[in-house]
Amino acid sequence: MNRIKPILRTENINKYFVDPVKVQVLKQVNIEVNKGEFVSIMGKSGCGKSTLLYILSTMDTAYEGNLFLGDRLLTGLNGAALSEVRNQHIGFVFQFHYLLPEFTVLQNVMMPGLKLARKSKDEVEHDAMKKLALLGVDDQALKKATQISGGQKQRVAIARALINDPTIIMGDEPTGNLDSKNAVIVFDIFKELTHELGTSLLIVTHDPDFAKKTDRIIEMADGAVI
Repeated sequence: MNRIKPILRTENINKYFVDPVKVQVLKQVNIEVNKGEFVSIMGKSGCGKSTLLYILSTMDTAYEGNLFLGDRLLTGLNGAALSEVRNQHIGFVFQFHYLLPEFTVLQNVMMPGLKLARKSKDEVEHDAMKKLALLGVDDQALKKATQISGGQKQRVAIARALINDPTIIMGDEPTGNLDSKNAVIVFDIFKELTHELGTSLLIVTHDPDFAKKTDRIIEMADGAVI
């Protein structure tokens, strides 16, 4: 059988904090995420989940081991190259939506697409409206980000993460700030993205109900995958 090549994988990731004393926070972490797979990372506070996510998202480069996106080794690339990788291939959804309040919903979603500069402004706007429609908030497009509800803001943040058609979306507690109804809506959106678009998802969560509905759970304790 031909083995499916993972979208994202690590080889023996170790991470240390050195101030005020040297402490190992990640220990020989080996994980893989396949195309169209919805994976959650769980574990108690302080187990290293968010630290690992920042390494996987290329925002933290001070680690030992190797990180691959497809066949490409990301470890050792310079800041400009990693920024390009993030813009093209990685979408982010955090617990807090980080929408810019002075801009409209549509403008917030367009920003990463304009930054990537692969398409014209009109094309980016068209794509942004399609993403907002996919998430059921296209009717909010011309409102300021401050004028919509918390659940709508998180859906707009997901639309923004999708604007450059990333290979993988990473989330750090994306439902942690939502009530149970909106948390279910966001989960269902994530599930649809894997089925409809083949997007891979890697989500750090404390919510066992969220995690058990994902394709696979990576459980961590004391900096290691258990």
